[in-house]
Amino acid sequence: MNTSAIETGTLIWRRFGKEDIDAFFDIFSDPELNTYLPWFPLKNKEEAMPFMEEKYLSKYRQPQSCHYAICLKTDNRPLGYGLKREWRHQGIVSEACRAVLELAKQEQIPFVSTTHDRTNRPSGQVMKRLGMIYRYSYAEHWQPKNKLVVFRMYQLDLNDSV
Repeated sequence: MNTSAIETGTLIWRRFGKEDIDAFFDIFSDPELNTYLPWFPLKNKEEAMPFMEEKYLSKYRQPQSCHYAICLKTDNRPLGYGLKREWRHQGIVSEACRAVLELAKQEQIPFVSTTHDRTNRPSGQVMKRLGMIYRYSYAEHWQPKNKLVVFRMYQLDLNDSV
């Protein structure tokens, strides 16, 4: 499986493409959105294409990968990995995650593990709504931000869910 397109009621999960560069820059240049990501926000559009290549396009050439652009069906414009403020609290992440969990179950993946920065409580709430169970926390020193982050790890046994 390598980033197969997924459709839900209101969303399309698809690969990023070079035609998405403006939306990609908009997402990854947003300082608030990038708070919980392990890299600094992009400063200019010249940084966007090499970053897209490194984090997404190169992954599509691998045998297995899941690196999606989440888009509304109404305009097919990427909303981002973490959602920009204007798209939050609308059930988009929960809808998207349910679709990925269903795909994982169809692929006979036995369980899914996810993490979130413990200070990013909304991410943890999504995991709980999906039926995921908190397992443990661990600390990781994030580079290049030179920041100690405590992650909370949740897990879901797909044989018993979705």
